Amino acid sequence: MIRQAKGKTPRRPPPKKPSNNQKDPVGVYCRVRPLGADDEECCIEVISNTTIQLHAPDGLKANRNGEFKETQYSFKKVFGIKTSQRELFEDVAKPLVEDLIHCKNGLLFTYGVTGSGKTYTMTGSPGQGGLLPRSLDMIFNSIGPYQAKRYVFKPDDKNGMEVQNQVDALLDRQKRDSQTTVPKTPTTRRIDPEFADMISPEEACKADGVDEDSSYSVFVSYIEIYNNYIYDLLEETPFDPIKPKPPQSKILREDQNHNMYVAGCTEVEVKSTEEAFEVFWRGQKKRRIANTQLNRESSRSHSVFIVKLAQAPLDADGDNVLQDKNQVNVSQLCLVDLAGSERTSRTRAEGSRLREAGNINQSLMTLRTCIEVLRENQMCGTNKMVPYRDSKVTHLFKNYFDGEGKVRMVVCVNPKADDYEETLLVMRFAEMTQEVEVARPVDRPICGFAAGRRQRNQAFKEELTRRLEERGGPVDGEFPTVLNQLLQSFPPLPPCEISGPNDDVTLPRLIEALEKRHKIRQMMIEEYNKTANMLKSVLQEQDSNILSKENFIQEQRGKLGEKDKMIQNQKNEIDRLEKKSKMLEYKIDILQKTTNIYEEDKRSLQQELESREQRLQRELSEKRRMESRMQGMVTDAKLKWEKECERRVNAKQLEMQNKLWVKDEKLKQLKAIVTEGKTENRQPQRPSREKDKVPPKRSASPSPVPTGPPVRPLHRRSHSAGGERWVDHKPTSNVDLDTVLQPNIPNAIKVNAPNEKALSKCDKYVLTHQEVASDGEIQTKLIKGEVFKTRGGGQSVQFTDIETLKQENPVAASSRKRRSSEADPDAEPMEGDWTDVETRCSVAVEMRAGSNLGPGYQHHGYPKRRKP
Repeated sequence: MIRQAKGKTPRRPPPKKPSNNQKDPVGVYCRVRPLGADDEECCIEVISNTTIQLHAPDGLKANRNGEFKETQYSFKKVFGIKTSQRELFEDVAKPLVEDLIHCKNGLLFTYGVTGSGKTYTMTGSPGQGGLLPRSLDMIFNSIGPYQAKRYVFKPDDKNGMEVQNQVDALLDRQKRDSQTTVPKTPTTRRIDPEFADMISPEEACKADGVDEDSSYSVFVSYIEIYNNYIYDLLEETPFDPIKPKPPQSKILREDQNHNMYVAGCTEVEVKSTEEAFEVFWRGQKKRRIANTQLNRESSRSHSVFIVKLAQAPLDADGDNVLQDKNQVNVSQLCLVDLAGSERTSRTRAEGSRLREAGNINQSLMTLRTCIEVLRENQMCGTNKMVPYRDSKVTHLFKNYFDGEGKVRMVVCVNPKADDYEETLLVMRFAEMTQEVEVARPVDRPICGFAAGRRQRNQAFKEELTRRLEERGGPVDGEFPTVLNQLLQSFPPLPPCEISGPNDDVTLPRLIEALEKRHKIRQMMIEEYNKTANMLKSVLQEQDSNILSKENFIQEQRGKLGEKDKMIQNQKNEIDRLEKKSKMLEYKIDILQKTTNIYEEDKRSLQQELESREQRLQRELSEKRRMESRMQGMVTDAKLKWEKECERRVNAKQLEMQNKLWVKDEKLKQLKAIVTEGKTENRQPQRPSREKDKVPPKRSASPSPVPTGPPVRPLHRRSHSAGGERWVDHKPTSNVDLDTVLQPNIPNAIKVNAPNEKALSKCDKYVLTHQEVASDGEIQTKLIKGEVFKTRGGGQSVQFTDIETLKQENPVAASSRKRRSSEADPDAEPMEGDWTDVETRCSVAVEMRAGSNLGPGYQHHGYPKRRKP
């Protein structure tokens, strides 16, 4: 018997990590079962299709703040008490079955407290099939017409599949049929009250996109994990009613591709939904018998139902399975019913039962620990070791969490108040599980044959059958065309009838014809041998070429594997750095928010500082203005009092002179009286006054023009009035003044800073400069100059003139005048008291060229002397 090479699972060569870095979170669903009685207290409320709310029952202690704590939990989808089994299957298990048919693995497990509806969700009841029977029904509805014959695929007990040819598969089928102990597949649906009518025909469904050019086979296995031991529920063991033997536990092994499997586990090939149901319920019955014999509860163990789907493409003819190990794909779907999650104190168990509950809780705690470590590694970028080996459940399914397929969990909850604390723990575990991401599995490799091979082969068989039926069956002695041509190449045989015992012609003629045929046959054999040897050498050469190419391909695959490992390590490093970057970004956001707060405070303080500085500048400017005003007032008062003192001194001098003159006149009169008559007819004269003087006669010739120094004309024509091109340099620090007169130069190039390009185009330059005057006001100066070219090719400016624009406040000048006039209100008004303007004007008029009087003297007139 010739056996073909084996096809291993999983489908991808090592490294087993998926080549893409796309990840999906673990899909966690919640199903709420109805209460057992209407009067029971409910602690769960469905808020939306994704959120439920837990509130503490009345008998539970309140929190520290005295209020009952209400918590909300979100899931991918929440199924209420009115959700049917079909709706649950459509959302949860159907995508996993479709992935199974498309060569992708899947893991689905139910989790919850004992009595929360896990087994009903997974198995169902008559008329209400659960996830497991509906998954099997969908698989066979999808691949039914494309199933391979039994024993074409055969497990190799090393987590792989052997592909047998049609002869070996036929021998195995005959051997199976000859064994009376193995029941055949029932031709009709078996009526069993345990699983009868679980799925109605109208609820049947099938997957889309099934590859019709592939051949499929389904294998199922059923195991139980109890007290951290694995038992095969489909293993055929002899039953001893007197001294029953306990079942033998199985061990976990790792295949060459680092995938975990149960060594020695029974894998049954099934060809219909009914046969798969029969195998499942056979394992269920064996489980119940073992629980009865060992006096244990079924809810204290984990049950795992594994569905393996082996598929391989058809050959080029579309008739047989392709005998190529690299084209065999094995995918599996694991349906897990976990043990009830509850506290040991609530079970009221003792002795071995207490140890049993402790082991179950320990396995569930290991599952929680693995989920926590996975979440921490993914969220924080750490690389902690996940403790898969601490429990058989986590060790068996570690490949799924490492990226070998989708993972989904259905959390079943009982809303009664007695399960509140256990349900709270289940909700926390489910919430944590949703944060774990699993790498998305890659698609399978595509066979290089053309599509539609099965349909063409079927059409060919139907056409051949039709033609044979039209001809009435095959003709006797009909051979293929090549064989007929070969027979026609031999010489015909002569007549073989012997006429008598003395016939010496017939036999020699027949012998001669046979010898010719023998020679021709020998020649054909020699030609065949030559052709066979030539073909053999060509085939050997081709084999050597293929071997060398295969060796080269293996080397390239090894290098590719190393590159893949390097790429995967780099991707892991990138993921770690991305997570670290996210954490740093989060910290940066916090620091940015803190910085923004500090910046706001800084801006507010800066604005306050600027306002205070502006206020200080205004106060300093006002102070300088007041100082300048005080200086002006002091100067005016000083000049006024100097003039007043000078006027009074002059008046006193004049008064004394008059008194002296009066005395002189009296003395003269006394002298005249004494002299008696010498001056009898003479009138006395006083010193002549200015108005009594006879004006001198004017000369006919004009008075000579005073020859003084020439005065510089102040109001001459501005240099900017011409048509020259100007560079108008206005610094950005200048302040805009609301004056009527504004410097405006037409046809000018305005710049903020002088540059050679602007100077080269113009011949005039003006700089607008602002500065604070002594009275505190801002005055603007226009500094003008001419632009000259230098020897080095540059530009130079020679300043020639300055124009000043100053703004004054008339109110301040008038106030200074009023203060100077009101300084001495008790002073006696005199004829010589004139204003400052009159004084300055008189000074300007009287100060002629050649005058010997100083300023401030000529305008003081003598007071009128009264007649005695």
